[in-house]
Amino acid sequence: MKRWLMLALGVNAHASVTLGLFGLPLVIPEIERHFGVPLAVAGIMANAPSVGVLFALVAWGALADRHGERLILGTGVGLAAVLFAAGAFVGEVWAVIGLLALAGAGGSAAMVGGGRIVLRWFEPPERGLAMGVRQVSFTLGMAAGAFVLPPIAQARGLAGVLFVCAGVSLLAAVLAAIFLAEPPRAISRSGAGPQGSPYRQPALWRVHATSALHVVPQIVVTTYGVTCLVRLYGWDEVAAGRLFGVAAIAGAVVRVAAGRWSDRVGLRMRPLLLITICNLGVMALLVTGTLSGTWLGPATLAVAAVMTVAGNGLAYLTAGELAGPTWAGRVLGTHNTVQNVVSVAVTPMAGVLITNVGYWAAFAAGLGGALLSLPVIPFRGEDGERL
Repeated sequence: MKRWLMLALGVNAHASVTLGLFGLPLVIPEIERHFGVPLAVAGIMANAPSVGVLFALVAWGALADRHGERLILGTGVGLAAVLFAAGAFVGEVWAVIGLLALAGAGGSAAMVGGGRIVLRWFEPPERGLAMGVRQVSFTLGMAAGAFVLPPIAQARGLAGVLFVCAGVSLLAAVLAAIFLAEPPRAISRSGAGPQGSPYRQPALWRVHATSALHVVPQIVVTTYGVTCLVRLYGWDEVAAGRLFGVAAIAGAVVRVAAGRWSDRVGLRMRPLLLITICNLGVMALLVTGTLSGTWLGPATLAVAAVMTVAGNGLAYLTAGELAGPTWAGRVLGTHNTVQNVVSVAVTPMAGVLITNVGYWAAFAAGLGGALLSLPVIPFRGEDGERL
């Protein structure tokens, strides 16, 4: 049972810091009002933590490979808490962007540490389920953010939002620093793997590329979904946030189910392929619904918020298993770095696309990303008995 306690600590750290790292798009309307900036700039500000994340993940991974999860989670998430609080006292746009980027750099430690807990504490036949639970940390954080952050933004403004992000991150950092431990024995890995660098395997490069392409629909839906409901369909901001909160909870269930499914069939990439095919249909319906301005738009937007993130854990776990125990931190850090590079690039471009063409165009770009990923997913040659 101790392995599940360790996983719970990792989930708590990641979920808590997720409010600040990825929850700020939920209060983009407040950011626009507070600073008097256009949507594209507000989108950059809301996703500024992602800039810090992409520069720090590999470094945190290398530290985790050498020193373990306890040190990096306690230090990194605690640093993020301090920087979120500092951002509440600053009024200059670019200064806030800088502080949020630094907070992202610190908080990204939780993204690497949680994945290593799964690889170090769990045997391969349990890892799909465990990684699904670990991936719930993101959806739990986003669900909490969807329910909590918009009302706080309305009542206390952006400063109140940042103080909440700081408080929950600080508590999580303290718990991780006190209670995280090392596994009592060596855990086996899936597959023999190569000697030396795991990047000699083409499959690992393809897993990274697959996740990079899957980021496109994820970003356009999660970053601009609430704003789409408010501006295109006339929803109240709190109601729109709550819809995404419900979608995030549903997404948590789907991630765990996907992980358990992969354990049962002994495969990672074939389930991911099927999830991607489902996402093509969802995104196509979303484009159609947004163009027509009918109820189909909000309905498929909620479904897209669930489904576009459903396969993240499978790709992440595959990257870690291909890496092996001595490279896991660096490879998982690289995997998340690739995702965040794409996120930083897509966010402002999607904002410009929405401003000049419409929401449907951004969702169509997400559809294109999912479509391009189909031939990249390395599902051929997967052995169902390898786990």
